[in-house]
Amino acid sequence: MAWPDYAVMPLSAQDIAAALALWPELTGGTARLVNHSENHTFRIDTPARRSFSLRIHRRFYQSEAAIRSELDWLTAIARETDVPVPQPIPGLDGAVLQAFATPDGGQRLAVLFPFLPGSEPDGAGRLDDLFTTLGRYAAMLHHHARTWARPAGFERPTWQAQSILAPDGLWGDWRLSPDVDAQSRVVLESLSDRLTERLAAYGTGADRFGLIHADMRLGNLLVEGDHVTLIDFDDCGFCWFAYDFAAAISFHETRADMPALRAAWCAGYASVPNMTPPSAEVLETMAMLRRMALLAWIGSHGETQLAQTHRPGFAAGTLELAQRYMRGRIWPD
Repeated sequence: MAWPDYAVMPLSAQDIAAALALWPELTGGTARLVNHSENHTFRIDTPARRSFSLRIHRRFYQSEAAIRSELDWLTAIARETDVPVPQPIPGLDGAVLQAFATPDGGQRLAVLFPFLPGSEPDGAGRLDDLFTTLGRYAAMLHHHARTWARPAGFERPTWQAQSILAPDGLWGDWRLSPDVDAQSRVVLESLSDRLTERLAAYGTGADRFGLIHADMRLGNLLVEGDHVTLIDFDDCGFCWFAYDFAAAISFHETRADMPALRAAWCAGYASVPNMTPPSAEVLETMAMLRRMALLAWIGSHGETQLAQTHRPGFAAGTLELAQRYMRGRIWPD
């Protein structure tokens, strides 16, 4: 599937002004783009010296029902768990999901959050303590997802072998990713077949498959001292619980200290009562599934800074990891 042109549709000053008009708190505010991946995220600073995060959704990526469902879960997490997450701010009409018309006659959806303190960890140095926290957060979310009564009409994507590895995958086709040549494609096709086989055998029982964050990577954390806030639930959906570990190590799978980070994540997971971390073998399978998803994403989102930053060496690194996985294990115990 060729990634559609609307993935790179720019936002005009008129679009941003229309979005700001939907929240009284934003009157007179100025917007600065802080992130562009699936969506555009702006920091809004107002004359009242308040700051907000405005997320304007990319067209056709998530449906209106899916975004409402994301916000429903986010609200429930804040109310029913101790995981620090942002809370959406209602607009003028009292709804947390807002829509505005664009000059071409279309519509864009937007959500407003408070601008929270903290910054993305740079990935340098030791990350053991952070991964212990991520494991604990993952276990808390998984427990909540298994016990939460989802509202009627709840809709989120399903992340599984077919939706990630097939040519019409949700993030595009890894086969079309830059730097995937004919030789590496043969190995990666074999990997794709192996992953599909192992995931089918692992199954989707309620003890291992359910609603997850699905993108709990370093770029979706705000760290201030010892406090870690988990943000950006835009890709949350139904997947294997172990995939949240794979998402946490996104773009860092080749680190030399990965066994220590895996152990730290598992220790954090096990610290939550009645929650047992997945086996090392399952975590490695999820890590390779995620790596293939990211390979597809880099190819389909080449206009973004994140894809451009991680593209150099990513396909080669994926090939090396695939070869190690096919021989038995990626990382030693």
